[in-house]
Amino acid sequence: MLEVQHLTAFYGNSQALFDINLRVGKGQLVSLLGRNGMGKTTTVNCIMGLLQSAGGTIHFNNRSLKGCASHQVAKSGIGVVPEGRGIFPNLTVDEQLRAFATPRDSGLRPWTAEGVFELFPNLARRQSSLGNLLSGGEQQMLAIGRALVTNPILLILDEATEGLAPLVRREIWHCLKQLKHSSLSILVIDKNVSDLMRIADQHFIVEKGRTVWSGDSNALQTDRSITARYLGL
Repeated sequence: MLEVQHLTAFYGNSQALFDINLRVGKGQLVSLLGRNGMGKTTTVNCIMGLLQSAGGTIHFNNRSLKGCASHQVAKSGIGVVPEGRGIFPNLTVDEQLRAFATPRDSGLRPWTAEGVFELFPNLARRQSSLGNLLSGGEQQMLAIGRALVTNPILLILDEATEGLAPLVRREIWHCLKQLKHSSLSILVIDKNVSDLMRIADQHFIVEKGRTVWSGDSNALQTDRSITARYLGL
């Protein structure tokens, strides 16, 4: 589905990524882990065409994404929930979902605004509210819903539950579990390792712009030295 190999990238003269490797299989939920500033969001920006990579390869559905603009990446079937959510403050919930709705035969459940409201009942009650009047949790639900209505083949979430109240975090994890069961491929960045270990098929850890470890949840849970060394837990 998605395969990133030996990815390198720069911000100006400063190298941010040195050797990033990861892959997401069809129907898998995969995590990208690491401390702040280690290159996780930069990796997402390269995948999405927001930052052009300097070296390495990015393939999605057997097609190279290297050199593609962000709108071309989105059209290929990747939906992203960005860090910071990026909600439009002066559009209602319903308007934002309708604006991003994209019919696509992905072979998966077709997502509409109504389907998002079914997934997030709290958001349904706020569908006429402007984006800047939503709570942080409601904004994250909207950001996820906005990505879903593009009917992606792969969903990427950058900091899926950062800054959210415990009850909202549980709702987001429940949502991701449902999406995984629908066979949607998902790449998640988040600091809640214990929650990720319950639902993720594979984990990749980055340190200073390099992929330094990969394995399944059992391997990550068994070797506590990995989380102590790379995640500071």
